[in-house]
Amino acid sequence: MTPDANRRQFLGAAAAAAAFTIVPRRVLGGPNYTPPSDQINLAYIGTGTQGLREMPYFLASSEIRITAVCDPNRYAGNYRDWDRDGLLQSLRRAIQKSDWGTPGTIPGGREAGQSAVETYYASGTASGTYKGCAAYADFREMFEKEKGIDAIKIMTPDHLHGIIAIAAMKRGKHVITHKPISNRLKEAQLVIDTARQTGVSTHFMPWDSNGDMTTVMAWIDGGAIGTLREVHNWTNRPVWPQYTTIPADRPPVPDGFDWDLWLGPEADRPYHPDYTHMVFRGWYDFGGGSMADMGHYSLWTVFRALDLAGPTSVEPMLSHACNFRDNNVANTIRNDFSFPLASVVRFRYPARGKRGPVDLIWYDGGIRPSTPPELEEDGEEMPAEGMMFAGDKGKILAGFQVEDPHLIPLARMRGEQRPPRRPHTPIADTPALTPSLMQWVAACRGDKQQSPGSFLNAGGISEAVNLYAAALRTGRRLLYDASTGTVTNAAQANQYLAREYRSGWDPRTI
Repeated sequence: MTPDANRRQFLGAAAAAAAFTIVPRRVLGGPNYTPPSDQINLAYIGTGTQGLREMPYFLASSEIRITAVCDPNRYAGNYRDWDRDGLLQSLRRAIQKSDWGTPGTIPGGREAGQSAVETYYASGTASGTYKGCAAYADFREMFEKEKGIDAIKIMTPDHLHGIIAIAAMKRGKHVITHKPISNRLKEAQLVIDTARQTGVSTHFMPWDSNGDMTTVMAWIDGGAIGTLREVHNWTNRPVWPQYTTIPADRPPVPDGFDWDLWLGPEADRPYHPDYTHMVFRGWYDFGGGSMADMGHYSLWTVFRALDLAGPTSVEPMLSHACNFRDNNVANTIRNDFSFPLASVVRFRYPARGKRGPVDLIWYDGGIRPSTPPELEEDGEEMPAEGMMFAGDKGKILAGFQVEDPHLIPLARMRGEQRPPRRPHTPIADTPALTPSLMQWVAACRGDKQQSPGSFLNAGGISEAVNLYAAALRTGRRLLYDASTGTVTNAAQANQYLAREYRSGWDPRTI
């Protein structure tokens, strides 16, 4: 038995034995103490701005120990963010070192990640020093050399999520990943199948930000809006640049940045900063667009509550861009390389169980549904972001993540219990692991119950966000056969449901 298999067996045995321990060892060390032998050794893959923004959340947990970081970029530099100094200052506060990092530079890269980990853990040692975090450019090398890793967290660009998750699970590692599970449908399905086959503990992080459908479902099941016909969800994303042409200039690859590793499974092309860091999500090859970015936060709970899966059709409406040819003749750019600036995509879901057929309509780029008469009666306008459940006898309006649901017009709320507003707390500001992440930890230790955010529960939402991309990319209504996972009326669309892997990057052999 390999050392890491031995360790995982020990963790599982320790969890089982804990039920028969009168005084757990962690109690002997104080209420927040976790013995080192019970900690989950976590490798943190992806130390760009968002990865670093979420890192303190895991550093502060006594249940987890970050023992390695991995990123193809070595140095801070060339990173983009929502403001120049916000991330640096928040990291300084989290690791309790006021002079950490370089003023005027947005933090990022594996050296910054390694430094943040070791600085934080050093504050808890008698010597004030700590050198227990390894750093790697290639996750495959890390898996080969770091045998004590129990689990990984993936915070890379979207096109690498599925590849890394599958490679980890095949090696018996537990996995946390950010959205999406993959930006290709077939690969997402392989991720979920691998999670089922290996039985490792998995957690898909958008679950922690999803809203509660209890009140909405009580109104729907109670007939308050009649028969549910449509679900509308709209966002102001994208709030990052999206490009209507492929970069033509050829800037040099930054020092310490392994461009080939960053590309991973995708076809080779010249380096350009407009592919990387916070703008990757706008490219079909590297991202998943606005729905993959935000729809997981708003719609996963809706998919679960309404049992949405296997749409019969996906119909896109999208913006386009124009330019002039060399002869000064205007033309529309044929774009199958980047997501549009704005779109509306309608999914038609067949009846399932007691639920009748339902249409789900997604809006992005600032587009939203027209103001319904029920809202006009209240003298209100549609919010910039939100969700609406439309039945044949009424409507429910809610915030983007199903917060503050209420019947409209508000006169319909007489005698109804209006749930309290649930404030949204960014994950980096949350002081402790969420209950679902604690269940993920328990499952890492051998508990048979998976987190509610398990990959096994993400099939419907993963299917939708990838069909959204395929429909936008083809620019036409797609008829979908869920039993075969294929588009039946536009054969060319099926190429966008899978990925043509570069040599050495096929997840079935990696």
